[in-house]
Amino acid sequence: MSRSSNHTWTRREFEQRLRAIGAARYHDRHPFHIKLHEGGLNQGQMQAWVLNRFYYQKSIPLKDASLIGRADDIALRREWISRITDHDGKAPGEGGIERWLVLAEGVGLDRDYVASCAGVLPATRFACEAYIRFVREKSLLEAVASSLTEMFAPTLHKTRIAALLEHYPFANDRTLAYFRTRLVQAPEDVAFGLGYVLDHADSREKQEQCLAALSFKTDVLWSQLDALNHAYVTPALIPPGAFVPEVRA
Repeated sequence: MSRSSNHTWTRREFEQRLRAIGAARYHDRHPFHIKLHEGGLNQGQMQAWVLNRFYYQKSIPLKDASLIGRADDIALRREWISRITDHDGKAPGEGGIERWLVLAEGVGLDRDYVASCAGVLPATRFACEAYIRFVREKSLLEAVASSLTEMFAPTLHKTRIAALLEHYPFANDRTLAYFRTRLVQAPEDVAFGLGYVLDHADSREKQEQCLAALSFKTDVLWSQLDALNHAYVTPALIPPGAFVPEVRA
């Protein structure tokens, strides 16, 4: 007799389903992303990507802090707080946000303008704020599961580093430091986050909630690239108040 359609998947089955979401839905498949890696972005389009992605980067510690604030599990809090330190640093001039601002300067943007987020696309704001709300309002398990796009990030970062060095003159060890650092940090984050999800999703219902949470996160990333592509590539309709590159051709 076959098991019922609502049986709890084994750890291996469940992990395979989580990873399948990345294979089908991760934003490395987006046309804007492919254009970036093929060297097809001009300076203004690259600036728009860096500027808007900064808003996502600055949102990550906010969602992580809200997750920690809801967690009764000491081990979870102790582990998760490193993610905030990774982004914010332990002192001025450190951390992933600072490294992203160095990248912004490298592509010709003013760091204070980038940090102000004044030119960010409305859709970027909506997507990032939706992610923060998701982590604040959903179950702790779903909040952790939504972070598992990090499973797919190291391969992407390796490809991105090679592509940027090949195609873009701004790329060097200093400007790409954010991505090189994530090659070390992301696998460590995944080891804990994936283990937590596999351990705590102990029913089919919880497993399906985790799959939905991870799918939602891929939508957050994908929608940001949709907005960039629409505003700066095709049909290049920049919303009022958003960043206008000096280089468009």
